[in-house]
Amino acid sequence: MRAILSGVHPKQGGQQSLELELIDVPYAVTDLAMIFMEKNALATFNVPIHRGVRNNMLKVRVDMQSFTFEHRGQSDFSWEMYFAFNVDHQPYLLQVESEYVSGRHQLTLSSYFEINSDDEEHALLDVHTNQNVDDFSITSINLTQGGLTVTGHDTINGQRLGQQTLILKDQASGEQVEYADTVNLLHGLFAITIPVDQLNAGHFYDLRIEYHFQGQLVDQRVIWTRALAGQNDVQPQSNGQTVKIQATPTSGVVISVLPPLPLTAKVAALGSKAGRVRNKVRQLNTKVNNRYMRWLFKRNHRPFETTTIIFESFGGRQVSDSPLAIYRLFKRLYPGFQLIWSVDRSAVAACKANGIPYVVRRTAKWVRTLEKARFWISNARFPAWVKKPKSVTYIQTWHGTPLKKLGLDIENVTMPGTNTAAYHRNFVNEANRWDALVSPNDYSTQIFRSAFGFNNQILKVGYPRNDELINASADDITALKQKLNIPLDKKVVLYAPTYRDNQFAEKGKYTFELPFDLDQFKAQFGTDTVLILRMHYLISNALDISGYGDFVYDLSSYPNISDLYLVSDLLITDYSSVFFDYAYLKRPILFYPYDYHLYKDELRGFYLDYEKDLPGEIAHDEATLLKDIELYLQRPDMSADPKFQKFYDRFCSINDGLAAWKVVNYVVHQIEQ
Repeated sequence: MRAILSGVHPKQGGQQSLELELIDVPYAVTDLAMIFMEKNALATFNVPIHRGVRNNMLKVRVDMQSFTFEHRGQSDFSWEMYFAFNVDHQPYLLQVESEYVSGRHQLTLSSYFEINSDDEEHALLDVHTNQNVDDFSITSINLTQGGLTVTGHDTINGQRLGQQTLILKDQASGEQVEYADTVNLLHGLFAITIPVDQLNAGHFYDLRIEYHFQGQLVDQRVIWTRALAGQNDVQPQSNGQTVKIQATPTSGVVISVLPPLPLTAKVAALGSKAGRVRNKVRQLNTKVNNRYMRWLFKRNHRPFETTTIIFESFGGRQVSDSPLAIYRLFKRLYPGFQLIWSVDRSAVAACKANGIPYVVRRTAKWVRTLEKARFWISNARFPAWVKKPKSVTYIQTWHGTPLKKLGLDIENVTMPGTNTAAYHRNFVNEANRWDALVSPNDYSTQIFRSAFGFNNQILKVGYPRNDELINASADDITALKQKLNIPLDKKVVLYAPTYRDNQFAEKGKYTFELPFDLDQFKAQFGTDTVLILRMHYLISNALDISGYGDFVYDLSSYPNISDLYLVSDLLITDYSSVFFDYAYLKRPILFYPYDYHLYKDELRGFYLDYEKDLPGEIAHDEATLLKDIELYLQRPDMSADPKFQKFYDRFCSINDGLAAWKVVNYVVHQIEQ
């Protein structure tokens, strides 16, 4: 039996909820408790668990302030965690493993806590007190063409900071440059960019921050407690000067300004850059067959000197989903890493248009890049013949909370090109290559364990792609509607059905016909409503919407479905898992399973009780569907609906808008180890 710390979430009053996952529980356990033991003082702290085990998940609420005490001037406390239980009145103690690595969570101006793991992957709660109240630890610091960008947490123990101001103080003259244009990067993170093009050449500047907290003005020096690897610490300016970030021995941050280079140095630098370009041109980028690919994967490739992360979404067909959310945050926080997308040739034009570094799949360069990288981040499976080196950490984000049965849970696979035994075998083989799997909730964690035969690390942080749903503002939604040419004065209905395993045209392609009359739909709603169609990417036939003008928008190929969630007022789906994500918005959801009994009884089946567990009404015919649309377009907020709120608490409550940051933090922690 194993007990794994799978998540830590803030609660009201400064408390934290620790979440434990129990694996391989062979018997009934009683008298549950969490026991914390401080490694140095050997003190113990016992927290009874009053709620029993549900779906092998436990939640324990603790106050981090209670993990400090007076002991010979000790200021740092490291607590091991143990799960205590009884079996047939016999007591047992199990040390808790860690699948969660937190950042620095400030408790007061002088104390903070972190969740770490020891050399044997056991969980540690590290609490630090008596810290310097003059220090403010930041999350990232980078120089860009726009200036010096600093990001950090905007709360202390759940209380918001206010009016953050970044200050550059000239060490020689004492003059200050201040900037307070704060951007909310993600929920809980702020970013400030301060121009540096007017700083004095040859001068050094200390970096400080001011903010309001609990009614007081706080002035602190900015500290950076990690190596600068991954940060962009040098940036040439248009005036010829070069600005550089330096860390002091005491973790402070100094900005230095180097004078313009002489002409001879510029020529030498240009020649070096041209040489690198010539080397890249010489790289082989020829499409080869699978046999040649397999042979290339068997060769030993030395890893890149620069930490390299490969991103892939839906087998290279898109630059989208959770890998894109993680990529964007890496690009902003750690631009010094090499970030590369693995894409099909069909996605190359989009990469070029958006300045996204890429490598084309199934080429010799692709093989070398995969093998020489340090991390793979994907939301689907790589081909089975792709070899994963031991030096690579493979993070699987997956692509949805499962409604339909997956992997080993599918008893009869009817998809073309495979059979049940082969499908099961391929799923397990692929899952065993994943070093970490992202999960959005306890429900998914349990299914992933069983359906994938997965026993490696699960990062239960929520899906990074859903951060956008939590962090988007009303202005963001307006901008999206303008981008998609959707009228601002009309309501939006989003129809996003699943593909059906029994409607395939050929291997990898499926057909679909709309199960409602567009003319009737337009007649009833067309004056003040528009309809967005979002078909599954496997659908091979293009839907004919000619003649419907500004009423119907076929956005099936639009890469980011989260944008479509944000602009819509109501979702219609059937068996697709999209409603799990859409529920974050607390907007109405309707279900239109016009072939429900066929799909349930003859195809893959469901994990949920489709009649009881869904967060919205079910319409089995077109007349009921149209009636429900008219009703629920008048109810934009479902927060007061008990059934909906119960669903939200079960499936959406852990995502705090920082899922991408938590995955980034996990990767950086692996690098530092």
